[in-house]
Amino acid sequence: MPPRKRAAAVNTPSTMKELKDTLWKAADKLRGSMDASQYKDVILGLVFLKYVSDAFDERREQIRAELLADGMTEDQIGDLIDDEDEYLGNSVFWVPETARWKYLAENAKGIQESVGVTGKSTGELINAAMVSIMASNSTLTGTLPVVFNNDSIDQRRLGELIDLLTDTRFTGHGSTKARDLLGEVYEYFLEKFARAEGKRGGEFYTPSSVVRVLVEVLEPYSGRVYDPCCGSGGMFVQTEKFIENHGGNTADAAVYGQEANQRTWQMAKMNLAIHGITGNLGDRWEDTFAHDKHPDLKADFVLANPPFNIKDWSRREDDKRWKFGVPPAGNANYAWIQHIISKLAERGSAGVVMANGSMSSNSGGEGDIRAQLVEADLVSCMIALPTQLFRSTGIPVCVWFFAKDKTAGPKGSIDRQGQVLFIDARNMGYMVDRAERALSDEDIAKIGMTFHSWRGTASGIGTEYSNMAGFAYSATLNEIKEADYILTPARYTGPIPTEIDLEPLEEKIRRLTKQLFEEFDRSTKMEKIIRLRLDELQ
Repeated sequence: MPPRKRAAAVNTPSTMKELKDTLWKAADKLRGSMDASQYKDVILGLVFLKYVSDAFDERREQIRAELLADGMTEDQIGDLIDDEDEYLGNSVFWVPETARWKYLAENAKGIQESVGVTGKSTGELINAAMVSIMASNSTLTGTLPVVFNNDSIDQRRLGELIDLLTDTRFTGHGSTKARDLLGEVYEYFLEKFARAEGKRGGEFYTPSSVVRVLVEVLEPYSGRVYDPCCGSGGMFVQTEKFIENHGGNTADAAVYGQEANQRTWQMAKMNLAIHGITGNLGDRWEDTFAHDKHPDLKADFVLANPPFNIKDWSRREDDKRWKFGVPPAGNANYAWIQHIISKLAERGSAGVVMANGSMSSNSGGEGDIRAQLVEADLVSCMIALPTQLFRSTGIPVCVWFFAKDKTAGPKGSIDRQGQVLFIDARNMGYMVDRAERALSDEDIAKIGMTFHSWRGTASGIGTEYSNMAGFAYSATLNEIKEADYILTPARYTGPIPTEIDLEPLEEKIRRLTKQLFEEFDRSTKMEKIIRLRLDELQ
């Protein structure tokens, strides 16, 4: 039987932008036949499959080269090149032969064919590949999508997509390079899909600039890192980047997470696998309030962006986590906060993204819970963020930072017992487009440095904290109590100071009156000219 026909080869992308554009073009091939939530699973699953196959092929060639260098011939290499430990021991997934991309590209249904040479549709082949990879790699169990033969998926377009991806290799100088490359592509896709899904996209994606604020303030260099509503795993990925950027060892951080949505949990598992992060996300997706997958965990750092203002949640009044008051049935905000605090180790700290209303609400006893949190000296910093950071919601957001111990630390940090730092960052950021704002590197650095100079950490060495009108203020617990435990930063930082106008009022009135009359004169002259031109046309 002659080989299947393929679409014309596409030039191999030479830059990251070209690669992202090429792969997003691949996503567009299925856009017309299904909604964003469906094709997200298909595209991310295929990209992951392409990556593990490319990384496998690259490792296979490395093993071959090593054996040849040891003096073996091609005939002698034999089964040695198929030793699974040689792959798994190098953080490369074992890919069975029928799951390798070369096999799929050669046997999948093409543009002009009803079925491939195997007699199976493209979707059937890919589903079988996903199942065999999960069976061969225990860390991927239950992770990969098996949806490619669904009625809603256009098999012809799926074949075209295979052809396009065949010309894109996720390899470079070793599997680490491949991982970095696909990791960036995967994050790019998550962002694009979150935008495409609108409000629902916020369920699995937190804007990177918001995540970076949490990471830069908390500085999770090592220890146990936890996210009780981890979405697609962005908090963990950004933690890894932070450690790498500061010359640390990512192996020093242990990742724990939980996610209630099955598809989102699967995305998170793939995201961590792509980035080489060994994380414990539980054996399945589960509601954090109903079934805590890490009941005995005491985390050094908690980073979280819980869903805002949930009205229907698994509430039990006798839950031991409610040490500061039972959260109201109609809003889970303070349930998330108390759950997170219950997870903190002796010197643990946390950053939690919340709706702005959480800083001042008194409904359902929330004001009393907030007062107890303040009096327990658990709140270390409150940051009000700009609007429009989340494309998925117009609700203004803030970040709560908690610390179990605000005394002077072992590294010489300043004793901040009985104090809370307030930062008003609402005027920061720049517009990415008409609908979305992002924080710049300079914005994030200023927020982080303000906190670390206040706390006296190593990152703040060489800078001395002082209050900045309209931006930062260190308040005592007594001041917060006098404000009825309202934690809105602007209440403490005050407005941004305006420039003092030294021009005497009478002189200003004369100057502005003169300017106004000059504008009147210009307007009158223009009116005469226009009337004259109109008369000439009649």
